[in-house]
Amino acid sequence: MPLTQLDSSPALIIIDLQKMVVGFQLAHPVAEIVERSAQLARAFRERRFPVILVNVAARAPGRTQSRFNFSPPPDWTELVPELDRQPEDYTVTKLQVGAFYGTALDLILRRRGVTQVFLAGIATTGGVESTARNAHDHGYNVVLVVDAMTDRDADAHRNSIEKIFPRIGETTTTDEVLSQLQEQARPTNIAVPQ
Repeated sequence: MPLTQLDSSPALIIIDLQKMVVGFQLAHPVAEIVERSAQLARAFRERRFPVILVNVAARAPGRTQSRFNFSPPPDWTELVPELDRQPEDYTVTKLQVGAFYGTALDLILRRRGVTQVFLAGIATTGGVESTARNAHDHGYNVVLVVDAMTDRDADAHRNSIEKIFPRIGETTTTDEVLSQLQEQARPTNIAVPQ
């Protein structure tokens, strides 16, 4: 389902655009995903809508079956500089796939009166999908910006976009979101009675 409307209180959540994750072999050019996410972040900031930058720092404790098979570099959790993190942005660090469980994400959104969340980032079938499902379960209007996300597996990415996302939210493109934000920012011409 395409984007039907922009709520008066939306937020942008960008998932795992951090140094190590963007270095993985991905189905779509990572530079395009990062650039589109950065465009969205700038547009949301210009309208003073919340921007939440999510990173992953480790796997949840106790999951012995899914340990890292490598030693990540010390800066691997740092967000990519292209996102141009601003002081008013929120940063949420997660230890599991989705960004809601075990974090303050829901509290941040509720305190800001957010009713609609726009999601972008990596990986479509992991952090993005898990966060989208949780956002839907929490009662938010979910919008998935499908050209601002990617996955390691092109078929899995396509399956999420075509089969899963239409069940839990609306799918759209960066250009469509930017257009809706621009349209909302235009003053309405109101006829004054004479």
